[in-house]
Amino acid sequence: MKPKIVPRDEERRLAEEDFIVSRTDLKGRITYCNRIFMRMSGYREAELLGRQQNIVRHPDMPRGMFKLVWDNLKEGREVFAYIKNLARDGSFYWVFANITADRDQAGNITGYYSVRRYPSETALAVIEPLYRQMRAIEQQHPARDQTTQSLSHLDQYLQERGTTYEKFVLAI
Repeated sequence: MKPKIVPRDEERRLAEEDFIVSRTDLKGRITYCNRIFMRMSGYREAELLGRQQNIVRHPDMPRGMFKLVWDNLKEGREVFAYIKNLARDGSFYWVFANITADRDQAGNITGYYSVRRYPSETALAVIEPLYRQMRAIEQQHPARDQTTQSLSHLDQYLQERGTTYEKFVLAI
């Protein structure tokens, strides 16, 4: 069960040279986490291993973004995404994540590997208002429709800019 944490408006920042590294199984349960992940999240290793990666999910994150990430990962595609995480003490930290599938010798996906770093301020200036819009759209719809509506907004946003998600996220 995910702990009930009240978000606070206090940001933690990764240093430029810091990378958060983790691995999960196919269900998103953490099987490895580095010390920087533990430091930033405020959890000890024993509290993270075996837990769902969403233990650090911030409520400001649009549900649609997680659907986009998981849909791509399940298809074996590499994903880049900006993610706002929630630390154990209620503070938050932004990351620019690169998530890839782990595969066995036969090429079957066995889990996921993620490396995260601090995003640029320029990127956050674009992402934060976009995510606020997506969350506002989600909150206007019943739970069963939230991700679809949120992703529809993202698709329209990208079409208006004549780009794809991958090109957009790597360009900002």
